[in-house]
Amino acid sequence: MNKAFGIVNFAGNHIQVDGLQEYRPVGAFSFLGRYRIIDFPISNMSNSGIDNIQVYVRRKPRSLTEHLGTGRHYNINSKRGSLSIMYAESNQVNDIYNTDIAAYIENMDCIERMTQPYVVIAPSYMIYTADYSEFIEEHVESGADISLMYHAVDNAKEEYLTCDTLNINKQKGVLSIEPNRGNAKNRNIFMDTYVMTKELFLDLVNKAHKMSSMYTFADIIDEECENLDIRAVPHRGFFAAVTDFKSYYKANMALIDLKNAMNLFDKDWPVYTRTNDSCPTKYFDGSKVTSSVVSNGCLIEGSIENSIIGRGCVIKPGAIVKNCVISAGVVIGKGVHVENMMVDKHARLIRGKRIIAPPETPGYIKRGDAL
Repeated sequence: MNKAFGIVNFAGNHIQVDGLQEYRPVGAFSFLGRYRIIDFPISNMSNSGIDNIQVYVRRKPRSLTEHLGTGRHYNINSKRGSLSIMYAESNQVNDIYNTDIAAYIENMDCIERMTQPYVVIAPSYMIYTADYSEFIEEHVESGADISLMYHAVDNAKEEYLTCDTLNINKQKGVLSIEPNRGNAKNRNIFMDTYVMTKELFLDLVNKAHKMSSMYTFADIIDEECENLDIRAVPHRGFFAAVTDFKSYYKANMALIDLKNAMNLFDKDWPVYTRTNDSCPTKYFDGSKVTSSVVSNGCLIEGSIENSIIGRGCVIKPGAIVKNCVISAGVVIGKGVHVENMMVDKHARLIRGKRIIAPPETPGYIKRGDAL
C-alpha cells in the first residue's frame, strides 16, 4: 500500500513509568522477554503495507535508536521504504512545552516531503495489533475528515486512568475527547491512533502551534470536533496501555495466559523485532518451570512460576522466581527467592535471599543493580 506514511508518536507527559523510564523511552521497554513495545506499532504498519515510517523520540534515545537500527528487521520494503528516527528534544525547560505538536513543527520539512496522501499516527506506549490498511479503507469509504481508533473496556474505573476516552454518538461520530476520570466502568479508550489526509494533518499541526504552545495533537482534534467530521472506529483483540509501572507489569503478566496471547499474536500477522544469534535456553536437572515465558539463551537451574524471563538470564540452583518480569542478562543467585518484582537489565540478585513485594504493589530492581 502506498496510500499512507506512518508516524509513531512518543509518549506524552502523562506517561510516568517509575524506574524504567530513567534509562529509556517507553517504546524501548522490553516486553514479554524478547520484544520492545515499539515493535507493535511498527509491525502493524509494516504488515499493513506502510513502508515509510517516522519514529519520534523525545529523550534518552540511545536504547531505542540501537534497537531500531536501519529498520530492516521490520520487513520494510528495502527499495522504496524507510524508517526514520526524528529527534524531538526541545530546548524548552518545562515539559509542558515538549509536546507532539512541537516535535512535528521541528520536523515539518520531513513531513512535507512525504508523497503519500494519507497519514496514520500510532502511539509508542500501547500494545495491540491492527490492520491499518482496513482502517484507511474504512476511513476513505466513510467520507470522514478524521478517523480515530478506540477500544471499549469495562474496567475504566480502575485501569486506563491517564488515558483519554472518546465521547461518541450512535453513528460513531466523535463528540469530544475527554480524560478518563475513573467515574464509570464502561468507557471507549482512545488508542491515540488516527488516520487523515496529509494536508489536513499539516493544517491542524500549524493551527495548534498558533493557538497554544502547550497544545497536543489530541487537544486540537478535540477542539475541532464541532467543525470536522470525526469518526470512531472500534478495535477488537488484546489491548494494553503502558502508562505507569503497574500497567507495564500487568500487561506483561496478562500474556502468560494463552487466551490473551492468542488474541495478540497471529502467525499471519508477525510481530517483528531485532533478534540476536544466541543458543536455546538450557534447562538443567532439578529445574522447574510452570506457566511462564522464557526467552532464548538462558541457563535455568532453579524454579520459575508465572513469570517472564528475558534473554540470557541465569537462574541458579535453589532459586525461586515467582510472579516476576525479568529483563535480559539478569542473574538470580543460588537460593534467592524473588517474587512480585520487575528486575531490570543486567541486575544481579546474589546476596539478598528474600526479595518479595506485595502482589498489589509489584517492586522494581533497577538496571545493573547488585543485591
